[in-house]
Amino acid sequence: MKKEIFRAAVVGTAVLVLAACQTDSRQQALQTSESQVALRAMQTRAFDTADKEQTLRTVIATLQDLGFVVDKADDVLGSVSGTKVDGYQMRMSVTVRPRSESQMLVRANAQYNIYAVEEPQPYQQFFAALEKAMFLTAHQVD
Repeated sequence: MKKEIFRAAVVGTAVLVLAACQTDSRQQALQTSESQVALRAMQTRAFDTADKEQTLRTVIATLQDLGFVVDKADDVLGSVSGTKVDGYQMRMSVTVRPRSESQMLVRANAQYNIYAVEEPQPYQQFFAALEKAMFLTAHQVD
């Protein structure tokens, strides 16, 4: 009789522990989804232009102005990757794709060493410089 009560108590405790883990994992998954949406919002901007090639050229120039060495550029895929070594190693990959007939969507993805950058500052710095460069290019200012 005592063994049965002990087994029931162990099984009951295990069920409660597993149920608590399940709730936590659900909450964690929801938090991850929300943080991914926020990260994507930091990483993405739309620009009023239909010229994908010119946008890619401006992205390359912006990365170079920020001290990145462009490693790869593919106009067919609409992607550019660059590395910046300044006491640390940061890699930034940028994709350009049409959002509509009159807009291009630019998404930047930064990595610090092997870790994804989730702080807004590098993205804000990149997009601030890119917005200025896009404005100057659109108004044909050298």
